[in-house]
Amino acid sequence: MKLGMVGLPNVGKSTLFNALTNAGAQSANYPFCTIEPNVGVVAVPDKRLDVLAEMYQPDKFTPATIEFVDIAGLVKGASKGEGLGNKFLSDIREVDAIVHVVRCFDNDDIIHVDGSVNPSRDIETINLELVLSDIEIIERRIDKTKKMMKADKKYAVQLEFFEKVKGVLEEGKSARSVDCTDEEKEWLSTVALLTNKPIIYVANVSDSDFADGIEENAYYQQVKAVAESEHSAVLPICAEFEEQLLGMEKEERTMFLNDVGLEQSGLDRLINACYDLLGLISYLTAGKPEVRAWTIKKGTKAPQAAGKIHSDFERGFIRAEVIAFDDLMQCKTMAVAKEKGLVRSEGKEYVMQDGDIVLFRFNV
Repeated sequence: MKLGMVGLPNVGKSTLFNALTNAGAQSANYPFCTIEPNVGVVAVPDKRLDVLAEMYQPDKFTPATIEFVDIAGLVKGASKGEGLGNKFLSDIREVDAIVHVVRCFDNDDIIHVDGSVNPSRDIETINLELVLSDIEIIERRIDKTKKMMKADKKYAVQLEFFEKVKGVLEEGKSARSVDCTDEEKEWLSTVALLTNKPIIYVANVSDSDFADGIEENAYYQQVKAVAESEHSAVLPICAEFEEQLLGMEKEERTMFLNDVGLEQSGLDRLINACYDLLGLISYLTAGKPEVRAWTIKKGTKAPQAAGKIHSDFERGFIRAEVIAFDDLMQCKTMAVAKEKGLVRSEGKEYVMQDGDIVLFRFNV
């Protein structure tokens, strides 16, 4: 999973990226500090995997990973090449989902590119640039569909749909806001529209906001309202606070989080939110050679899940021997679980569940 972190210059995007990935990306108080996108790969925290590692003492421990891409700050006119616009737009096309960082704190020492803090305006600035870029793309698809329609009238329905999408974009709205049938969603997925990518808004607040009550932050409420209007997710995070967590021992981190009323770090909360956003789950494989988490889409059937490990597993799939993580924990050992009949033999139609511990049987 690749997540693109976007935002106006000086909203705390690179600071948050550094805190989440500990990658040491350059962060400074001037626009366009980030030019080439910084990339950081982080392990997905999964307590289930830790428990299995304790149980099996494996030779290799492999958690699922997420790739964060810190993309250059965007300004008005990016769709026309202003600032680093063209670079920004090409980088963002490569990600699975967008993490839009929005400044929700006051600090006279940190320059705002537009002179004042206004989350609604900031979000609109970036969304408008993405929309303008998408209008050009949808116009090219409309022209292509018109040519195809000359040879086959069945494309008339697609043409009507793409023109509807263009109309929504011209109103300044995202492609995500278009009501689509399942078939129309398929058509839309074939067009590389930036505003059709899943998005989560990260409200970068001050650390005192968590202690005082995040709902009291009027800037956060602005971001929340925008997110609700387009059925997107929103998550409050303090980039400076996350930076302070770096290097702390586990117990100290826990105390630090508890002091502001949080149970999880911003990284953990963001990963969970992104899994939900993209409809992802993890299944686990466990044994002495390796304990590992595998990321798949909700609704994935056993053979396709096996194919994540190796294409031969899917091609020669026979069955999956499955036990739920909680069932294994109750039994303490796999041997006891088998005696109690809790290890199931599942076939090709089995839909994988989050936390399934699986051994795939195959023959090629």
